[in-house]
Amino acid sequence: MDNRKFEELLLSVQKPGRYSGGEINSVIKDKEKVDVRFAFCFPDTYEIGMSHLGMKILYSQFNSRDDIWCERVFAPWTDFEEVMRRENIPLFALESRDAIKDFDFIGFTLQYEMAYTNVLNMIDLAGLPLKAADRKGLSPLVVAGGPCTCNPEPLADYVDIFFLGEGEEVDLELIDLYKEHKKKGSTKQEFLIEASKIEGVYVPSLYDIKYNDDGTVSEIENLNGAPKTIKKRIIKDFDKAFYPDKFVVPFIEIVHDRAVQEIFRGCIRGCRFCQAGYIYRPVREKSVDTINHQAKCLCENTGYDEISLSSLSTSDYREIEPLLNNMLKWTENSYVSLSLPSLRIDNFSDELLEKINHVRKSGLTFAPEAGTQRLRDVINKNVTEEEILNTCKMAFSGGYTAVKLYFMLGLPTETDEDLKGIAELGQKIVNAYYNMENKPKGKSVSVSISVSTFVPKPFTPFQFEPQITEAEIRRRQEYLKSSITTRKISLSYHDSATSFLEGVLARGDRRLGKVIEKALAMGCKFDSWTEHFNVETWKQAFAECGIDPAFYANRTREYTEIMPWEHLDFCITKEFLVRESKLAHCEKTTPNCREKCAGCGATCFGEGVCFENR
Repeated sequence: MDNRKFEELLLSVQKPGRYSGGEINSVIKDKEKVDVRFAFCFPDTYEIGMSHLGMKILYSQFNSRDDIWCERVFAPWTDFEEVMRRENIPLFALESRDAIKDFDFIGFTLQYEMAYTNVLNMIDLAGLPLKAADRKGLSPLVVAGGPCTCNPEPLADYVDIFFLGEGEEVDLELIDLYKEHKKKGSTKQEFLIEASKIEGVYVPSLYDIKYNDDGTVSEIENLNGAPKTIKKRIIKDFDKAFYPDKFVVPFIEIVHDRAVQEIFRGCIRGCRFCQAGYIYRPVREKSVDTINHQAKCLCENTGYDEISLSSLSTSDYREIEPLLNNMLKWTENSYVSLSLPSLRIDNFSDELLEKINHVRKSGLTFAPEAGTQRLRDVINKNVTEEEILNTCKMAFSGGYTAVKLYFMLGLPTETDEDLKGIAELGQKIVNAYYNMENKPKGKSVSVSISVSTFVPKPFTPFQFEPQITEAEIRRRQEYLKSSITTRKISLSYHDSATSFLEGVLARGDRRLGKVIEKALAMGCKFDSWTEHFNVETWKQAFAECGIDPAFYANRTREYTEIMPWEHLDFCITKEFLVRESKLAHCEKTTPNCREKCAGCGATCFGEGVCFENR
């Protein structure tokens, strides 16, 4: 399509900047001079996808090689999808505007289960058969990575290859193997069998799943020489890991419109509900010098005046204060604001508060997760009420008047007393502010309580637990709402139906593929967006496929049950998860990794804090 016609069509949609391309630092290459074209697809809008750090890293890394051209693709919003289907425009990449069906790889990042219908919709918009078995040629290959690949089984029939773990090395190894097979004219099957031998590469078509009469998995059989278990990949030396010196700078505002500097991967804490805290183990930190240099380059090459330090728990970085000292030397002179997300309550200090006060001051955010000490012990949060109150008092003394607290509803063993404890803790924080001797005159305190619904996830000690029903979620939300009696506390919570479907898909097996496909055919897409999510349509899709969603969401798993993800090795042993599950029900905590090794299994890599302390 010529540019003039394309521009005319863009004028008819809400946000043309989502589809125009041409941003600063985007990469244009001569397609005749590259060996491999890779369409990096984010199954949500441009504004969300352009905020994703993993996409920024891999986009830059792929394009640093002369033989690869990686381009970006995002899910078109419904207005532009209507235009595309009416005008017969296949899904295209932003940089070249070429149809992605002609690329070598179509790669998805799977960040959230509620994007699964968008994945299938994008494959359909590309003009390709949905199912991997119906795409016969060597290319395009549909591949996927990201946190949801720790249980990718609901999409197993649609994706040729999943990457387990971190992609910086394994992605390039697969591309190099593909180049060899493309050159010698291999069949798709020949390539997939060879690809399955690369550590971290999961080819779902090489595994046959059998089921018991009660619907549970009875056997996972590996075929054609594929490994019995597939081990995740990690980058061992994080200082040597690839990191971009520039990001693509969007023309329109995105969700996180700032530079992002990753400071470490993994988490030492072991909160029993947190999937990321387990699947990204072991912890690997970058040095202060590496972080400082990379962050400075990013700001200079993008023009951003804010940089966020990214990790699962920023205040757990062992040299956080020396790092901030070094960064403040140039950020203050350059009028660059530092953002410190993911702060822990139990290691928040006066020194850290002093550093933060050099930064753009806004409300502080912490995550107690549960309202009572009993339940915080169940989930292994390892923070006390005294630490929570002292941290808030410290923040108030430092001039803050707004605190946001994150909690979860529906955690295993939760009672109404635990829910009431959330409201009571919020009230104690309000009281702590007004009991201060030196509180700011004329300023009131604001405590925001955000409550998400607990969703049991694979590779956590709570993978065996039932999710509470939709009706019970709503009852508990109302009970919590009635327990808050002051306007100084604001309460927000997530939609119960969305959490229910997330719970179904998170622990689902291959039989859910036909439900996702049916839901898409019935109009479901952008399911993480409230205005588009329709739980009744999903329930109809389950009913027409003869599948009970409660089987996946609301039942307890026996420890001996074979999980749909049993053949995927994220280096967290099932024995460890069972042990932690039992400790949870005894209300006993486990020390963090820097205090004592819990024997989770991540020591198999020979790296991380568990080795540094020995």
